[in-house]
Amino acid sequence: MKSKLLLLILVSTILTVSCSKNINYSPEHIENTSGRYLYSADEVIDVYYQDNKLFVKWRGAEKIEPVILDENTFFMVDMYKKLRFVQHPETKKRYLGVVSEEDETQFTYDYLKVADSFKTPSMYLKEHNFEKALEGFLEIKKQDSTSIFIEEREFNSYGYELLRKKQYDDALEVFKMNVALYPESDNVYDSLADAYLRTGDSLNAYNNYKKALELDSGNLRARKYVSNYEKQDN
Repeated sequence: MKSKLLLLILVSTILTVSCSKNINYSPEHIENTSGRYLYSADEVIDVYYQDNKLFVKWRGAEKIEPVILDENTFFMVDMYKKLRFVQHPETKKRYLGVVSEEDETQFTYDYLKVADSFKTPSMYLKEHNFEKALEGFLEIKKQDSTSIFIEEREFNSYGYELLRKKQYDDALEVFKMNVALYPESDNVYDSLADAYLRTGDSLNAYNNYKKALELDSGNLRARKYVSNYEKQDN
């Protein structure tokens, strides 16, 4: 059954691709439709034109050539969706709408067109703008605390990746971000303490190991460090 479904999708895709049209886009159309569309809380779809051809950047792919169905509608094989450039009649905001599979005259207002300067939290993080990144991730958490874009483990892994590269200041900022997102997790304080320890900041290492121990009395590494630090301090 699964194989038949995959075959059907493949055949449908091939047929659709073969129907791709050459459109002579007007300068006005290009101006109105090119730009950035918000796909999710931390992802965008970038639409751009080269030599009067429409291309899409999405999820790391820099140059996706969709199947052109008409001036405003194209098929994204990667999504397996028909998308249409639409403008909301009331707000006048522009969107990429998903076209109904049952009725091509029906569509929804899905992916809002945002300013070209718009950046997702991950984009800010990549630029090491930690303040803006945290602001965005906190907003995501406010909307959906279980979002895949704010997984504690992922931030922790990224922080340790930076530590391995000896980018200590950046690693500290990432671990601090994780603390702000998950203030009730002993692990985020443990990791931040570890980062401070590697930079030679024993006091901040102690403060964070102590916080980790308060949240989890079974944290042996934190217990050992706190005990040794307090003995030396005395």
